[in-house]
Amino acid sequence: MFQDFIEILILSAIQGISEFLPISSSAHLIIVSNLYNLKSSSLLIDVSLHLGSLLAIIFYFKKDLFDLRKNQKLLTLIIIGSIPLIIFGYLLYSTDLIHFLRNIKVIAWTTLFFAIILFFADQRKTDRNISINLNIKSILFIGLFQILALIPGVSRAGISITAARFLNFNRVDSSKISFLLSIPALAGASFLGLRDAFEQSLDLNYLILIAVVLSFLFSYITVKFFLNYLKKFSLNLFVIYRIIISIVLFLIIYS
Repeated sequence: MFQDFIEILILSAIQGISEFLPISSSAHLIIVSNLYNLKSSSLLIDVSLHLGSLLAIIFYFKKDLFDLRKNQKLLTLIIIGSIPLIIFGYLLYSTDLIHFLRNIKVIAWTTLFFAIILFFADQRKTDRNISINLNIKSILFIGLFQILALIPGVSRAGISITAARFLNFNRVDSSKISFLLSIPALAGASFLGLRDAFEQSLDLNYLILIAVVLSFLFSYITVKFFLNYLKKFSLNLFVIYRIIISIVLFLIIYS
């Protein structure tokens, strides 16, 4: 029982922290699963982790999401920007092509390559913000970049922030766009996961609730911390972190 709780705690921390930072949650979950034999890892647990993150981001941005009269344009743009990822994600998922990408070599190279891309994107000037400059053209540009997040190691948050920075959105607003775009992505992942889970024999127990709660807490704290961090600092810390992770993976692969 205690070991199960520790494993859920680890998985929740990885999901909640890395889902919203530009470091790739899927990469970290795959790495940990490869390095350690986590008995608690299962389809239903994965769904619970994504559900916790989804609830956290909805709760954090509840004023923006539920004030429909004031933010109808923003919500419409977020839906439009999510369409490319949902379409391509479903195609990869339904054809099982996505499983061919889930290996450590792919993660190592994408982690390194997109760290470099993030670095150059973060050097751009910042003269655009959500309320004035976010439109269909810019959200589709970000949404198309988001398709790359289907490759483990790219990071959905990382690539959407990168795309927004290339469009000269400031760091905080780039992250807000990424966070809002995560809502349809997490909802889609949760829906597909639940569909598969119901096709299997379900083993509902206390671990499911713990996974949702812990993932919610880690996700909410991460979002709040990250937005405050970006008001003062650049994204260089995350670029360096990604490079270190890629070097460690290369050492594991080629040693």
